[in-house]
Order: sequence, then structure tokens, then C-alpha cells
Amino acid sequence: MIDEGKKNVLGLLVNAIDYDAATESILAAACVQRPFIASALAVHGVMCGFDDLVHKFRLNHFNLVTPDGQPVRWAMWVTGQANLPDRVYGPFLTLRVCERAAAEGLSIFLFGASEPTLTKLVTALRERFPTLKIAGQRPSRFRQITEAERDDDVQCICASGANLVMVGLGCPRQEVWAYEMRERLGRPILAVGAAFDFLGGTQAMAPAWMQRAGLEWLFRLIHEPARLWRRYLILNPRFCFALLRQCLRFGRFDPKDCREPAEELRFG
Repeated sequence: MIDEGKKNVLGLLVNAIDYDAATESILAAACVQRPFIASALAVHGVMCGFDDLVHKFRLNHFNLVTPDGQPVRWAMWVTGQANLPDRVYGPFLTLRVCERAAAEGLSIFLFGASEPTLTKLVTALRERFPTLKIAGQRPSRFRQITEAERDDDVQCICASGANLVMVGLGCPRQEVWAYEMRERLGRPILAVGAAFDFLGGTQAMAPAWMQRAGLEWLFRLIHEPARLWRRYLILNPRFCFALLRQCLRFGRFDPKDCREPAEELRFG
């Protein structure tokens, strides 16, 4: 297992970790039912924190942030902080956590996405892991929610007895949700991005060679240009430029340069 602690990527604290160590840390928290928030961040997720000091505060208070995208893994290498053999991709981490949960008799709760996507995801997970206990599921409302709706979500998840929660609300909403719910739920929360869609079969996953080459963004852009063009054609070059500045030590990339949230956003 590889776990070299948190590294500075444009002021965001990202764990230099592999799949085995990430899975172990999540399951360890699930076994003792303690608050633990984790996310897998690609370039988009990093830039959300880079551009927003409040969101940067949230992300830098996560217990675990894995390098979901190859460029994030490479960023730790070019800045001389870590040379990981692979990224820790959200969908694959989801599968590893589900496999371990099934083996150890732990249950999961699925929160987010649409009802049809959740139905397909549950079917796919049960086919792959017949002994996996899915304690409950709840789709996203795709909007900000009321305090009463938030309380209802908390009650539903806690009453299910789930040992850990997987949330797929999309970045950065899912990270906001995990940060705000960490103490209320008192159990691990894993923000998994598009894993619900990929594993449920509602979106196509990039071929393995494109993933290894760091070209998953191009595959997704080709399939969803209207929705994703701003994310990839604007944020990706900005990430590269900012990374060059960090490598040249031209600029301030201090993880402590952030601002604590003054209010809750209550996504759901």
C-alpha cells in the first residue's frame, strides 16, 4: 500500500495514495462508524477549489482526497512531491469499496443521481457483488433543499443503518454535501462523481488507453460538448498554466489561504 500523506496541488491538499490504502482508510472508518469524508478529484474538482476560497476550505478539511485524474497525479510528480504508479479513479475506488464492504458484511447507502440511474446502479452492483448490502437509496432533487428536507435525508440515511454513504451529486455539489453532512451522519461519506452513471451504464466510460493517457476529458467532451466544453476547454489550460507557476515557484499556493463557509448551501 502507498500512503504518503497530503500534497499541495495548486493549494489543494491531495493525498498521494493508492487504491489499497484509500480503500482501507474508508473501510476502517466504516467499521467504527466515525465521520470521514472522501472525494476523488480530477482537474475540474481541483479548479473549483482553486477559484473559490470557501470551497478550498471545505476540500482541505476532507480526510481523503484522491487524485482522480491523471493530470492531478502528474501534478504531484512534476512538482517533486510524489510519483504514484496510478491515479485513484472514483468509479474504480467505488467498486473496490463495494467489494470490501460485501466481504466484511458492511452496508452502503446511495445518495444522488436520478431514480432511473439509481435503479440501474443497484442492479449492476448486486450482479457484481451478490452479498453487498444496500441499506437504502435516495435520488437527488437537483436543487438546493430546505432545512426540513435536509433533516429528512439525515433521518432516512441514519435509520437505514448504513455503514457508509456514497454520494453522486456531481462536482462540486457532492463535496459541499459531504462537508455539510459529515457530523450529522457520523459515518464515512464517499463523493464519487460520475461513478453512478458509469457503473449504472447510463454514461459510457472512456477506453482504458484514453484513461491511461490522461485523455478521458476528450472522450467526455466529444460525448457531451454542450455541457462540458467550458469545463475542459477553459479549465484545463488554466490548470496547466497555474501548475507551471507552481513548478517555477511563481505565485502563492498556500493551502491555508482559504475562508471558512459562513453558511450552508444545502444541496440535495
